[in-house]
Amino acid sequence: MISQQIRQARLAAGLTQDEVVKRLAGAGQPITKAALSKYELGKSTPSAAFLLTLAGALGVKAAYFLREPTAHVEWLAFRKHSQLGVPRQERIKARVADVASGQFELQSVLYPDEEPVFVAPHVAHGEDDAEATAAALRNAWKLGEDPIESVTEVVEDHGGIVVAWSEDAGRFDGLSGWIDGRFPLAVINIGVPRDRCRYNLAHELGHMAMRCEGMSEKDEERLAHRFAAAFLVPAEAAYRELGRKRRHLDLAELGLLKRKHGLSIQAWIRRAYDLGIIEKGTYSRLYMQLAARGQRTNEPYALEGTEEPTRLRQMTLRALAEGVITEEKALELCPDCIAPEAQAQPEGRRYSARELLRMPAAERERVLARMAEAAEEEYRTNPELSEFEAFGEDDLYDDHIG
Repeated sequence: MISQQIRQARLAAGLTQDEVVKRLAGAGQPITKAALSKYELGKSTPSAAFLLTLAGALGVKAAYFLREPTAHVEWLAFRKHSQLGVPRQERIKARVADVASGQFELQSVLYPDEEPVFVAPHVAHGEDDAEATAAALRNAWKLGEDPIESVTEVVEDHGGIVVAWSEDAGRFDGLSGWIDGRFPLAVINIGVPRDRCRYNLAHELGHMAMRCEGMSEKDEERLAHRFAAAFLVPAEAAYRELGRKRRHLDLAELGLLKRKHGLSIQAWIRRAYDLGIIEKGTYSRLYMQLAARGQRTNEPYALEGTEEPTRLRQMTLRALAEGVITEEKALELCPDCIAPEAQAQPEGRRYSARELLRMPAAERERVLARMAEAAEEEYRTNPELSEFEAFGEDDLYDDHIG
């Protein structure tokens, strides 16, 4: 367990073994790369003193190495560009695994009987299978054919885990996998426009919902793209919006549909072509129009809102309010997730005993600790409380009594 956690922490920090060795030497803990490798492989056991120094070098707490992983992640697909090197890929996987493990742990405590609602992976051989699988998932989630307000919310509401990644925009689109073979896990890069973010998440759902046996990676990606478009805009919805056959599509019309369904103009053009609504010539001409306007990489009709996941934050605040976890644990699971009402309390406010008893245990402990610190400061600096003369015998009697 310790060996796995050492490697996980190093990868999450984005460091090579050589870089860790260098950091440890600078911290007064010299070690060879071979010795560090033995620790990571479980062939040797590090001392407590070494783990303390290593924790500082990797930016984690020493207790991290003793933590038993609560979930196992099996990765499926990684949509990345060639500029994203292997070390960076490993860092993303390691950090996401930590976040997902924490969320899975909270879900197991707060919702012990919850099971994800997902379709069993369908064997897919072609575009029709991708369309059918997307329809099956929408049916399982009772979405009908209406536009989806938030893809992230829909996934989270049905037991999926979505992790946001805000770095590497332009180099990384999405990552998907399974937690313990039961809970779907999707990673989305929120550093891109919202329509692309929604599409990327739907694309990752496609990788989890379809089993493309004997296919090349390129063909698997092609079917995942088809699934994503079909999930966001079912065929019947597209026919209803555009008609069965069109000789021309107006880009402004597609811009309005983009805002309604959250599917980009370029994806709408492709969707219309895939469904036979427009011919190849119209399809090519529309793309040329976008390129001529400089809108291939900067589409008009931007979508408002965000696809950022909220389930982890909500569960962290709930667990903190109910005293299930400490504030320290809350910050570890979800940095900056301290309840807003707790942050907003005036420093000088006085609470009655009744108010304190009504508070959740974790919040009450936080308030009492703050009050104790304030009282200590008051007694230390206020001379009226710390400087007084001892009582004498005369102080026991009133002056006017003879």
